[in-house]
Parts: sequence; structure tokens; C-alpha cells
Amino acid sequence: MAKAYERIADGLREAIRAGQLSAGDRLPSETALAEEYGRSLPTIREALRLLRDEGLIEKQHGRGNFVRQPRATVLRTNVRHQWEKDRVRQPEEQRAQTGATEHDTGLTLNDLVFRASYREVKAGKALAKAFEVPEGEVLLERTYRTRYAAERAPFALVTSYLVRDMVASNPDLLDESNEPWPGGTQNQLFTIGIELDRIEEHVTARPPTPEEAEELELPPGTAVILLRKTSYDTNDRVVELSDIALPGDRTEMLFTTPLERW
Repeated sequence: MAKAYERIADGLREAIRAGQLSAGDRLPSETALAEEYGRSLPTIREALRLLRDEGLIEKQHGRGNFVRQPRATVLRTNVRHQWEKDRVRQPEEQRAQTGATEHDTGLTLNDLVFRASYREVKAGKALAKAFEVPEGEVLLERTYRTRYAAERAPFALVTSYLVRDMVASNPDLLDESNEPWPGGTQNQLFTIGIELDRIEEHVTARPPTPEEAEELELPPGTAVILLRKTSYDTNDRVVELSDIALPGDRTEMLFTTPLERW
């Protein structure tokens, strides 16, 4: 049987989802809600805490509780990789018009704020094994953050690795100032003669670290979806590896698997 604060939260949640309370609207005061529902202030506060934890409302100091603006969502499908490959050999002007984030969110290039940083690191045991290189091999570690301009939190926390010696023949690939690169990683690899054959994605989930929860602005209790993306070239060689942390409250993953006909 639902507790009193849960029933109150249900009523407010339904009002928000039905549009009776819109983004930016201020909820009635705690005292007014207590009178409306015939419950104590602690019960009302517990109901509001529940809605805050779900990310539906936010408390603004000295002003009250407000309905939160819905966060921009991401629909990440496995067909995005073929979409990216189809763009690799397009003219730069055409590639520069859109990218994978726009593909996944429906937003435009002007809606987004992008940041990239590069550094060289030595491969530890796990990365060395994945790339089949000696431990200590120099890797190019690339960190990406893309966010909707109207929000503060990025869509994902992305860390990508390349073997430095593999890509060094094109010095432009070592320079973070060339980001965002029209056509993304697949086009970057194409400039050094690498064609991707397949991409493997390994998906898990776990509670976020404190740093992840803060940067992604996750409501309490929200998990992160972890995606390990491994890109293989036509010689069956691992040429890029990415670790991606996706916020569980606004990410949907869709996998479509074509089946051969009898």
C-alpha cells in the first residue's frame, strides 16, 4: 500500500506529465499543499523530495519548488555507425553541416556546445591488450563533452583512445584545435587510409561515481550506462576504443538486428 507522501507525489507527478504544471511553473507552497492534501509539512516535504530525486522539480532557494525543464534526450541506435561511414567520403562542407550528436538528439549544430581535449598517455595492461600493443605504448587520449546550449550538463562523458604511432602520419589528428572534426573519427581514420569493418559495443550499467553524478547532473539514484565501443578495421585490427558514460535518466538505446531470410 502506497504511503501518504507517495500518493501526494503521484498526484503532483501526474499534474506535471499531463501539462497542468508546465516547465518553469512554481508549485504551491508547502503550507498550501499541506492544506490541500490534509497532511503534515514533513509528509509534503518527503513527497517533494521524491519528485526532486526523480528530476521532475527543483528547489530554488528563497523562491520555492519549480517544475524542471525536461532535459534533452538522446536516442542512440546501432545504425548510427553506418550513417557515419556513409558520410566519410563526402565533401568537407557537407560533413561539417551535422554530426553524430545532432543525429542522436534531433538538435542542430547551432544548438550545441562542444569541447575536446587531447593528451598522450601510456597504455596500461587493459588498453595494451585491447590494442594488441606492448604496455607503455603511447596512446592519444581524447576527451569529448557535448551539451545542449540551454543546459549545463553534457550528453555523455566520452574518452577515446588511438595508438599515436598509428595516426601520427597525419599531424592534424594530433591537434585538438581541429575539433570538432567534420565526419568524426571515421573520417579521421580515413585520412590515413583506414576503413572500418565493424564496431562492437559492450553495454553495462552501475551507480555513478560522485564526479560523474556531478558533471552529468544526475538525480539521486540514477545509474549511468557504460558503453565500451571498439572499432575494427578491414584487417581485423582494433584502431579506436571509446569509453562512454551515458546518463540513465535521459538516454535511450535502440538496437536493430537485421535477420537473414530463409
